[in-house]
Amino acid sequence: MHIRIKASWHESKDKRECFIRVSKTTSIEELRMLIKKNIDLDPELQRLFYKGKELVNGLILNDYLMKINDVIIVTKRMIIEPVPKNVSTGATNAKDESAVEKLLIESVSKYYKIGDLVDVRLPDSGAWYEATIKKIFKKSSSANDPESLIFQVISENHASAFPIEEDTSFENIRPRSYYIYKYEEIKPGMKVLANYNIDTPKERGLWYDFYISEMTGPKQVTGTVFVGEGNITDCHIKFTQELMRIESPSLIDDRNDKLPMVKRKYPIYCNECRDNKNKSCKSCGCKICAGKRDPHKLIICDECETAYHIYCLQPPLEIVPDDDWYCIECKTDDSQIVKAGEKVKVSRKHLSSRKNSSSAKQVWGQGMACVGVNKINDRVKRNHVGPVPGVEVGFCWKHRAGVSEYGIHRPLVAGIHGRQSECAYSLVLSGGYEDDKDDGFEFLYTGSGGRDLSEGNKRTDKQCCDQKLTLCNKALALNCNAQFDDQNGAEAEDWKSGKPVRVVRNCKMKDSKYAPEDGYRYDGIYKVVKYYPELGKAGYRIWRYLLRRDDPSPAPWEPNAPRFDIIYQDGYLESQEANSDKKLNNKSLNQGKKRKLNNTNTNSLLTLFHKKQKTNDNLFKLDPTVSMAIDRDVANKHLWIECLKIVEQGKIQFLKAVEETFKCIICFSLILKPVTLECGHTLCEKCLKDMYKHSSMPEYQCPCCRMSLGNKNDLHVRFKNLHLEEVLNLLFVGYGTK
Repeated sequence: MHIRIKASWHESKDKRECFIRVSKTTSIEELRMLIKKNIDLDPELQRLFYKGKELVNGLILNDYLMKINDVIIVTKRMIIEPVPKNVSTGATNAKDESAVEKLLIESVSKYYKIGDLVDVRLPDSGAWYEATIKKIFKKSSSANDPESLIFQVISENHASAFPIEEDTSFENIRPRSYYIYKYEEIKPGMKVLANYNIDTPKERGLWYDFYISEMTGPKQVTGTVFVGEGNITDCHIKFTQELMRIESPSLIDDRNDKLPMVKRKYPIYCNECRDNKNKSCKSCGCKICAGKRDPHKLIICDECETAYHIYCLQPPLEIVPDDDWYCIECKTDDSQIVKAGEKVKVSRKHLSSRKNSSSAKQVWGQGMACVGVNKINDRVKRNHVGPVPGVEVGFCWKHRAGVSEYGIHRPLVAGIHGRQSECAYSLVLSGGYEDDKDDGFEFLYTGSGGRDLSEGNKRTDKQCCDQKLTLCNKALALNCNAQFDDQNGAEAEDWKSGKPVRVVRNCKMKDSKYAPEDGYRYDGIYKVVKYYPELGKAGYRIWRYLLRRDDPSPAPWEPNAPRFDIIYQDGYLESQEANSDKKLNNKSLNQGKKRKLNNTNTNSLLTLFHKKQKTNDNLFKLDPTVSMAIDRDVANKHLWIECLKIVEQGKIQFLKAVEETFKCIICFSLILKPVTLECGHTLCEKCLKDMYKHSSMPEYQCPCCRMSLGNKNDLHVRFKNLHLEEVLNLLFVGYGTK
């Protein structure tokens, strides 16, 4: 398989993007050497990123679930020279200076003393709470001025559910407010201390500085609340009878210490216990013991904000950690997190299978059988029965993964796709069973099972036991229009009324003139005529199915059937071309200077592919009916002009362009029942209805540009685009079956 390497920083444009052929077992070290050969960057300087993960040595590509055509981003590692140990840095000196500044000594203040009742402001919220000064400090390197003092305060018991102890500066402290204004004393332009709840203004909140801008009525005060460094304007105060005067600092000798103090009211922290400190409560106390003692030993989870005593934990903690802490219910398992530069977590099953495998060093996954699927056809469900919109009879794919990506046959290995509770949706006729017989318009198909594929990585083997009419075999039998019989089988009287099965033929079929020359070909819809058990050539019981074609489109082997170019997976042709160029370059180097290699006469795979498209006798042309329908779709004329430029590249490319152009802006799928709005945007009718199903707006708006669309009652009638729906019905077989 191949992967893409992108190095957008590279000076050479030819080396900014390249293809590399690898296998599933290619190690990261081997990948680095391959990258060095392509972009000339040493492995030590490479940083490789894939889907948000950095690739590290010691693993293989399969550990990262890498698929075909996936992209690896290559960045150049910067080399930083180490700093000599004897060289001192400015950062070290700054650190030493900050350590000196952190040394605190006890001091005194001209305005406050230990035990004073003060108001303290929380720096983050700007709210003021009642507290008492415990100690006064200053930095050892600073003078004894008020701005350099640090006050250690503790909140009053009624001010908070748990005591608040912190160190604050002179600007965040002031004498406690005690005087309550009378309503007659309040005037616009005053700055007061008011109670206000920012989230729910009609309930009690914290205490903030408040500037009165106007008094709109009796006991109605409006103004600005100062919150932290900002403010909130046009706030209405509910508790106008509790507006308090803001006190200014004064010298200790000039103040009156015998002032009456009033306890302010604060919001209730816990609704369970109503902030009763004598009542046990797991909501505001320790979740384990429900106690509220030792608040300095309570630790709060940073996720759910639940409190725990450090000695109630299992195992207990000695101190409250400074870093983030999470309880056992919120903690993420660190073993499942892949940090930057770490290896991915390989599962035990994957690791044991790698160690115990006898072919651990065997290279596998280099071809196209194990590449997987890069994209999924989401236009139809996985259990879709019948034709797939956009896929016509005769479409041919180079590899099995391409068939799965288009939604024709989704399994990458199984021959039958179905559910035993429903029916079979598709099957691949590849001649894997010796009892198969292909007559074109009808064929005999052998059921699955009866083989031992447990040893090694087998896809097929000789018949070793009887087949059973279960699982996919039963699913295919349910497509027959007859009563299910798991003993003798059944035959349909009206076989055309049975459920359809999509049939894909493989080029590896033996003794079949109806098989394609290369790859896998979709041959249309077949119906199960009958199914019955019989003794196979290997001597074991097998289940056989007779399927007959029932499709209006001509069979691919008929003369009047359209011919389509083979479909390759994204990047396949480019990788093959890059690989062939490398072989030619290596060959020219080995030959020496005796003979010059004429590169101008060498046709690349891409050149041959596009040349085949242009010189094809069956060059694709639009049907006159489709052209006339496109002309009638005047609303999307500018979009059809761009799509019609792709017609010369073939029908497959044209259908891809149409599907990409007319993709719903809401569900990102091909538009179903299109609605073209006045602004030119087109989307599904159902998507537009669902978007505004629960909206109370009287008018709709375009979900893309927000243009007003008028009354929503007749919106879908006014903007329904029947002409576009007609074109899509003509282009995509099975359109409207979603």
